[in-house]
Amino acid sequence: MRARLVFSTAADAPLASGLCALGIGSPGEIERETFPDGERGLRLASTVADADAVLVGGTATDGDTLELYDLACALVECGVHALTLVVPYFGYSTQERPSRPGESVTAKTRARLLSSIPLPSGGIRVLLVDLHTAGLPYYFEGGVRPVHVTARPLLAAAIRRHAPGGCVVASTDAGRAKVVEALANELAVDASFVFKRRDAAGATRILAVSARVAGQHVMLYDDMIRTGSSALAAAEAYRHAGASQITAVATHGVLPGDALERLEHGGLFDRVIVTDTHPRARALAGRFLEVHSVVPLLADALRSA
Repeated sequence: MRARLVFSTAADAPLASGLCALGIGSPGEIERETFPDGERGLRLASTVADADAVLVGGTATDGDTLELYDLACALVECGVHALTLVVPYFGYSTQERPSRPGESVTAKTRARLLSSIPLPSGGIRVLLVDLHTAGLPYYFEGGVRPVHVTARPLLAAAIRRHAPGGCVVASTDAGRAKVVEALANELAVDASFVFKRRDAAGATRILAVSARVAGQHVMLYDDMIRTGSSALAAAEAYRHAGASQITAVATHGVLPGDALERLEHGGLFDRVIVTDTHPRARALAGRFLEVHSVVPLLADALRSA
C-alpha cells in the first residue's frame, strides 16, 4: 500500500491537520521563504516519490491560488504517484459566465490553470465543496477529475439542533430554489423564496415571499455569505412577513471587512452558521458566528473517491 502524505497551502493548514488527525495520511513538510522583493519560495521537505499526495488549499485570494498551483506542480515534478487537490473554497465560482461583453470568465480560467498541472501516472482528482454553479466542474480539462462534495448534511444537522420544533428553509432569491428545496426536503420542512426585481436604476426590490412564514423560525440558506447585503434584504422581507426568528446558514463564510458586524448589528439574525471552508470564517468564529468543520466530510470523500 502506497504512503499518503497530506500537504496544504499556508492559509488552509488547519484543515490538513484535521485530515491527518482522522488518519487520512501523514503530514507533509513544506519550507517557505519570502525574499526581500516579495517573491515567495516553496520547497517540499518531505520525500514524495511514488507516494500518493493530498494537497489542501482553497482559492480565497490570488496568492492562495498560485501557492496551490506551485505546490501541486512541485509534487508532480518530485514524483508523486497520484495527487488529490482538496479545494474547500473555489473563490471564483460567482464569475462563471460574463455579464458584459469582454469580461473574463475567471472561474473558467482558474479551472484551466489547475488543469494545466502536469499529470502524474496515478492521475489528479479535485475535490470541490458546494460550488455556486453546478456546471463549474465541466470547466476542468484534460485528465483532471473533479469530485463534488456537499456540506448539506453538516448544515442540516446544525439546523436540526437549533430548530428542533421545525423551521422554514428559505432562500435569498428564487435562483437558489433547487438547492434550498433539496435541503428542505432532507429536513422534511417547507421551503420559501423571495422574488426580486431590478429597477431601471439598477436597484433590487423584493416583491414577495413565496410561503407562509408567520410565526416560523426561518433558516435563510445560501452557498456563501460575502458582504451580507442579499441576506439582510431577504431577512427584512421575511421579518415583514412575520418570521419569529431568522438564522443565516451558508457553506462558505467569506465575510470580508465589516460584513459580519453588519449582519450582527442589523438585528435581524440570531446567529450565522457556516463551515470552515474559508480562512475568514475560522478567524471570526465566536458567539454570533457558529463554525462547523467540513474535515469529516472531506475525509469521507477522500476515502471513497
